[in-house]
Amino acid sequence: QVQLVESGGGSVQAGGSLRLSCAASGYTDRSYSMAWFRQAPGKEREGVAAIDPNGVAIYTDSVKGRFTISEDNAKNTLYLQMNSLQPEDSAMYYCAADYRWWGLLRPLQPEYEYWGQGTQVTVSS
Repeated sequence: QVQLVESGGGSVQAGGSLRLSCAASGYTDRSYSMAWFRQAPGKEREGVAAIDPNGVAIYTDSVKGRFTISEDNAKNTLYLQMNSLQPEDSAMYYCAADYRWWGLLRPLQPEYEYWGQGTQVTVSS
């Protein structure tokens, strides 16, 4: 069992930056695929960025060049650096993890086994 706890959300103006963190605990001695998702009211959960156990990252088109996913394995923490934020980035952001590697898992689809509770990001114009 893996527990995920997100932090770092908040309210910023357009053009601002935030860094989200996701602390993992529990059965963390395996390699996991990890990802960030977001969900705005009335919309489906959307994959934002994912990283495989080798550190290969993938992004949805709307955040390429603005968001960066990274991980600190020593701290069991996943990060999402978000720059040039826009109002359309406003959503609840969720961290997700799964022991399956890409190929058995579509990295930007909400097929992950473990989920955090989310952290809210609000961007004002």
